[in-house]
Amino acid sequence: MNTLNKITDVKNKKIFIRVDFNVPIKEGKITDDTRIKKAIPTIEFLCSRGAKLILASHLGRPKGERKPELSLKPCAERLSELMKKEVKFSEELYGEGVKKIIEGMKEGDILLLENTRFAKGEEKDDEELAKKWRELADIYVNEAFSASHRKHVSVHALPKLFSEKYAGFLLEEEIKNISKLLKEPERPFLAILGGAKVKDKIGVIKALIEKCDKILIGGGMAFTFWKAKGKKIGNSILDETFIEEVKKLPEDRIILPIDVKYGDSKDAEEFEEGKEVPDEKAGFDIGTKTINIFKEEIFKGKTIFWNGPMGVFENEVFAKGTYEIARVLAEVSEKGAFTVCGGGETVTAIKKLNLEEKISFVSTGGGASLEFIEKGTLPGIEALE
Repeated sequence: MNTLNKITDVKNKKIFIRVDFNVPIKEGKITDDTRIKKAIPTIEFLCSRGAKLILASHLGRPKGERKPELSLKPCAERLSELMKKEVKFSEELYGEGVKKIIEGMKEGDILLLENTRFAKGEEKDDEELAKKWRELADIYVNEAFSASHRKHVSVHALPKLFSEKYAGFLLEEEIKNISKLLKEPERPFLAILGGAKVKDKIGVIKALIEKCDKILIGGGMAFTFWKAKGKKIGNSILDETFIEEVKKLPEDRIILPIDVKYGDSKDAEEFEEGKEVPDEKAGFDIGTKTINIFKEEIFKGKTIFWNGPMGVFENEVFAKGTYEIARVLAEVSEKGAFTVCGGGETVTAIKKLNLEEKISFVSTGGGASLEFIEKGTLPGIEALE
């Protein structure tokens, strides 16, 4: 796979860059521009060498329909501010109108296309759509690790049509840091997995169980493990179809909660703690004793991967488990442990506590990082090779 340090003369070359500008937008305003900022080193590097950049990204799930609230225009405006130069925007995704804009571009100019998912063929990996985008550029760059687990045109079918294609700086960094977890990690190697459902994590649990010394399980999916052991979980979330699957996992490497915080609902204003959950209640966070056990294990760790919150941390009543894990990870990072965190909610918790700079590496990919750990590659990466 070629990386940008191998690129040579790009002056006046048209470069199609698949970025990830899938950012939260509320009432037309971007509320978190992290993903846009992460792409800037690659954009600046190519602009400064005189390339003409055609940026493409998805936003949300419009399912092939044009939805004004999912337009990328606010992203073009924000990138203009960050780059301190005009970023052109095209409401069209391909065709003569886009070609005309590109013909008028000068060295270092940037064009952002409208939401790729407005095109009906994008999520179907449609070859005809790939050919239309191929006509726009000479070189392809993938800077969207977080979308590279999808077999979508802009990350999969399209790069296959280019003879000259590269991994952007962010994609390269993601691969390097996540690979570091899997290839000769310093031990003890811990994984902390949370989130709602076992079905989202069962593949990565099976992959990590062979590599990790311990896996700490929290979040809603812990209740499927509890149910498999015959513990009462009340109305807590349950992946019933995975109970038998969970029973087959080796118990010596998995550490489950020994207590949880439960309440009437995820919006409850008060909670109780216990080793089981009463019938009329549901669990929404790991308990105090579990927090202490998890912290003790984390302090021993030399390599640690975290994906998924420990509870419904959006409600401060059930936020302690997630926040305590974030704080202790920042602490061990500063003492030399190699820590990697990924997943939207996990990153949100870390940022809320202003701990992002203290973690060794914060991945932009949730599902992508899990699939990369599970399979060792992604469709978007294979298309670059």
